[in-house]
Amino acid sequence: MKDRIILHCDCNSFFASVESVSHPEYKSVPMAVCGDPDERHGIVLAKNELAKARGVQTAETIWSAKRKCPNLLVVKPHYGEYTRFYHKINEIYYRYTNIVEPFSIDESWLDVTGSTNLFGDGMTIAEEIRQAVKRELGITVSIGVSYNKVFAKMGSDYKKPDAITEITRENYKSLLHPLPVTELLFVGKSLAESLEKCNIRTIGDIARTSPDFLEKRFGKAGRTMHIYANGEDTSEVIPPEKAEDSKSVGNGMTFRRDISSDEDVRLGIDSLSEEVAVRLRKNGYKALGVSLTIKDVYLQQITRQCKLKNATDTAREIASEAYSLYKKNWQSGKAIRMLTVTATPLARAENVAEQIDFFDESKDRERTRQLELALDKIRDKFGKSSIRSGAVIGNDLGIDNYESHSKD
Repeated sequence: MKDRIILHCDCNSFFASVESVSHPEYKSVPMAVCGDPDERHGIVLAKNELAKARGVQTAETIWSAKRKCPNLLVVKPHYGEYTRFYHKINEIYYRYTNIVEPFSIDESWLDVTGSTNLFGDGMTIAEEIRQAVKRELGITVSIGVSYNKVFAKMGSDYKKPDAITEITRENYKSLLHPLPVTELLFVGKSLAESLEKCNIRTIGDIARTSPDFLEKRFGKAGRTMHIYANGEDTSEVIPPEKAEDSKSVGNGMTFRRDISSDEDVRLGIDSLSEEVAVRLRKNGYKALGVSLTIKDVYLQQITRQCKLKNATDTAREIASEAYSLYKKNWQSGKAIRMLTVTATPLARAENVAEQIDFFDESKDRERTRQLELALDKIRDKFGKSSIRSGAVIGNDLGIDNYESHSKD
C-alpha cells in the first residue's frame, strides 16, 4: 500500500513571533511573552531566538529567566491576537488539504496524500506553506514531512527555526535513532530516567529493545514507544469536523509540568470541561456520561466512566463528575502527566427529556446553562479569549483555555 504523506507544521516561538509582527523592534532585543509579567512568579510562555540564545526556556519563571538575561524584555500575552493568527494560518493550510488536525494553537498535522497531483510532492507542498506563512503573516514555521504522524512531528522539531525536515523509511534510523529518548514523542523526563536505569538512552535503544520487555517494564506505554521508535505509527490525521461525528466529545492536555495537587487537577479538569461543554452546545449534543483518563509520568493510564443522572451540556456538571472520578480512582499525590475529559455517550439535545427531582435542582441547572450560553455568545463575538477564568491567568501548567488538544 502506498505510504501517506503527512506534514506537521509548528509555528516557531508563536506568541513571541505574533508580538513581533505588531512590534518589529522586539526582533532586535531578547524578548519573552510571559504570563503575569508583573508578578514575581510569572512564567515564560514563549521567547524569541535572541532570548533563547541566552538560555531562556519556556515554562521557567520570569525571575529565573532574568537571572540568565538581565535585559530581557517581558511582554504581556495577547490571546485574542494569537487566536486570530491561528485562524489565518489554518486558512493557508486549507489551500492544500481539508484533512487538518490541530495539535495545539500553533501546531497542526496535515494529510496531503491526495493533494500531490495538484501541488507536487510533500516537500514541495511544505515549502509552499513555509513561504506563504512567512510572506503573508510575517512569522515562520518549521515543518516535518513523513509517512506517519509521529515522524512528521519529530521532523518539525528536528531543525528550527524556519526549516523543513523530511523523515523517510530510508533515513529515519540515521536521523532519529541516535537522539536521546526525550526526543521521542511523549517521552518526558521521568520516563527517560526510568529508561536510563534499563540502559536505554537513545531512540535507537528503544527500537532495538524487545517490545515484550518494554511492555512488562512500562506497561502499554512501553509497546507504544517501540512502535513509535520503529516508524510503525499508523494513526490517522483526523480533522475536527470528522471527530464531531463520533459518539463522544473529549478534550485532553499534556501539562507543562507534572501535577499532583488537587488544586492543579481541579484547574485542569475545569479548563478541559469548559471546552467539551462549548463543543457539545455548538453541535447540539448532551452528555449522558462522563469519562476521565489519567496518564502518569510513565505513560501508564487509567480510564474511568460514570453515567449521569441528567444529560448535560454544561461545564460545571461535567467538571464535577470528572473530578469525582479522579478523587475516587487516583492515589492522592501521585504525579499526573496528562488528563482527558470526555463526554460519552451522547444524545441529541432535542431528544433528551430532563428528570425533575423533588428539590427542583433543574432550575439551578438551567440557570447555569443559560449563563454558559451567554458566555458562548460573547466568545463568538469577541473571540475565545475574551472571557477566561481568573484561575488560569499566569498558571504554569500551560492552561490558557485554548491550548488543549481536542480528542473524539
